[in-house]
Amino acid sequence: MRSWRDGEPHQGCQLDLFADRTSAATMRANQLRLWFAAMAYVMLCGLRRIALRHTQFAQATCGTIRLKLFKIGALVRVSVRRIKIAMASAFPYRNEFALAHSRLIAAAH
Repeated sequence: MRSWRDGEPHQGCQLDLFADRTSAATMRANQLRLWFAAMAYVMLCGLRRIALRHTQFAQATCGTIRLKLFKIGALVRVSVRRIKIAMASAFPYRNEFALAHSRLIAAAH
């Protein structure tokens, strides 16, 4: 895995979070896209710092975290009181995902 500290961290995250795709018709649309990419970068840095410390994703790039932890196939069931996520038993990063989830829940309290 590439480290986000290798080279230029902003350039890697810019490419990983699609901040380079500023091809909208208006300047406002391009600016909004860059704001979304900047917010995603800040959120991923916080996720790394709080939920992914001491895991194999602690130094991972934004693209690696997005690909291996966010882009997963899961069955999501939404009810009035809760949201249930059922992941495949073959999901290779299930333990890291569960650890990150429990750390985020603990940080919220």
